[in-house]
Amino acid sequence: MHALELLLTRNSMPRLVAPAPDDSTMQHLYQAGLRAPDHGCLRPWRFIEFQGQALQQLGEYFVQAQQQEQAQTTPAQLEKTRQMCTRAPMLVLVVAVCQSHPKVPEVEQLMSAACAAHGILLAAHALGWGAMWRTGWLTYSPSLHQSLSLQAHEKLVGFLYLGTPAGAYKPLPGHQITDFVTKISG
Repeated sequence: MHALELLLTRNSMPRLVAPAPDDSTMQHLYQAGLRAPDHGCLRPWRFIEFQGQALQQLGEYFVQAQQQEQAQTTPAQLEKTRQMCTRAPMLVLVVAVCQSHPKVPEVEQLMSAACAAHGILLAAHALGWGAMWRTGWLTYSPSLHQSLSLQAHEKLVGFLYLGTPAGAYKPLPGHQITDFVTKISG
């Protein structure tokens, strides 16, 4: 796939089934993530990969977080939360590893980690895999952070769902470039 075609056609795939990318493919996806812009060469990210039975454990972490942080949760809501991990055969959690640095503020490190996540999505698309980046309240959940053993200087950036596309991609909306670009020339 030509690089420009890749950038113009990348699309989220919410319906993903097995198989997930294998270890060799994941090495390529992670290498793509590691090419993210990185002021100061801090490498302010890490990835936590879940698949197989580990997805069930992650679902239990999700439920524990909901029980601790949302007191009025019904059993049906808890089950829906538990099943969020079954939307794909693999989840990769992207974690920003923020460091104290005199020239690289935390916000730049968070953006760098987000770029690493995007690099993984682009590489997955280039290799024919389906992917979707999800966030939501669990991304910011102190309980989930504790269950994942995240340190105080680490922040969850999001959940990358990976697998084989199930069905057609949704149509991509067209955009008018002039709605997003202001040209200033001198």
